[in-house]
Amino acid sequence: MNPRFPGNNGPANTEHGLERAIGVRALAATAFNVTVGGGIFVLPAVVAAAIGPSAPVAYVVVAAAMGLIVLCFAQAGSRVSLTGGPYAYVEIALGKYVGFLVGTLLWLVGTTATAAVGSAFIGSIAVFWAPLAQPVPRALILALVFLLFGALNIRGTRQSTRFLELVTIVKLLPLIVFVVIGAALAHGGAPDVFGNLAPAKLGRSVIVLIFAFAGIEFALVPSGEVKDPARTVPRALFMAMTAITILYVSIQYVAQMILGPQLALEQAAPLTSAARAVAGAGGAIFIGVCASISMFGYVSGMMLTAPRALYAFGRDGILPPIFARVHRKYDTPAVAIAAQCAMTFVVAVTGGFAELAILSNIAVLVLYLFCCISAWELRRRNVQAGGTPFRIPGGAVVPFLAVAVIVWILSNATVREFSVIGGVLVVASGLFLVARTRTGSRVAPANS
Repeated sequence: MNPRFPGNNGPANTEHGLERAIGVRALAATAFNVTVGGGIFVLPAVVAAAIGPSAPVAYVVVAAAMGLIVLCFAQAGSRVSLTGGPYAYVEIALGKYVGFLVGTLLWLVGTTATAAVGSAFIGSIAVFWAPLAQPVPRALILALVFLLFGALNIRGTRQSTRFLELVTIVKLLPLIVFVVIGAALAHGGAPDVFGNLAPAKLGRSVIVLIFAFAGIEFALVPSGEVKDPARTVPRALFMAMTAITILYVSIQYVAQMILGPQLALEQAAPLTSAARAVAGAGGAIFIGVCASISMFGYVSGMMLTAPRALYAFGRDGILPPIFARVHRKYDTPAVAIAAQCAMTFVVAVTGGFAELAILSNIAVLVLYLFCCISAWELRRRNVQAGGTPFRIPGGAVVPFLAVAVIVWILSNATVREFSVIGGVLVVASGLFLVARTRTGSRVAPANS
């Protein structure tokens, strides 16, 4: 029996010192921010190259698959309100070892993705002034970015989430402008999205495109700071998923209207090329600014969520107890935030995300797989730790459907991709054994 849950219907768990300040709007904004990053500014060309004019269909397929996965997250998140999100869900449902593997993947993907987008942010602003891309200015700007978000998060979750809501609005409006003006000024006709749909190509395009939607899981990492999680988590996730799907399909469709077959060839900056085609140099600058804002918002969202994984590891005895310390004045996991900022800065400055790109692809899907299985197990055991759990008609079948979809997507991966993720899990297993010999019990968060 898990010590955090005395029984199937035990009292709601609490994490001493953490303020429950994240509501529906803030959690939805966080989910939107950590999902819509820099990828949408390059993915339209990648997907068009993979499947041609049928690219919008691939978005819809992925959105349907993610809908099943999000239902599982909503069910699990309404039952387990501990900081760590997916890591906590899996640990409660499947045990500490499997939870640690998922938590390791969650933290690894979050760190490398944040570092990569941080580096891309420097590249996007260097378009306007090239010297910023030089090593020293680049490192200084990255240091300022991570110091900014580190300080903002240490001073309080409430201030961080308010900033995220503002960034979400600033990021969303320019993309809507691109869709509306692009559709009005596009010279090409409507793309034939069903004319040359090839099922074989669809599978491979989905395994690439799934990561345009990946990121919602990171919004759930600070679950110990969510108000009324049984109500907040489901509503926020579906608000974010609906907005993301409409946005992505619209951007892809309009880009294809503007550039047609040429879109597949514009691998570097497809939306910039589309904006230039309809609005000249001014349109290209506009999209460049949009890209910078989007990436900045992504980093801000991830720097709110990713440090909570380190906090959860410290809380559960995997990492030293200092990582679970909560700031006495601000009620935030200050040590975990500072450590995460420092590590992400190092990765961003030294690069290395390219080597982890394949790992991040399969890692997210494996993480989803474990979370969907955990949603079924939590429902079976009727774990309740955050109010009345989220329920839907036929909810018991949803995890099985989600697992089947994930297995189908993974079937399009290569042997090399599977071998990379397998190697990482072996290394993580070794780290877990070392941690078990060091401590055999969880630690309680201490106040700093």
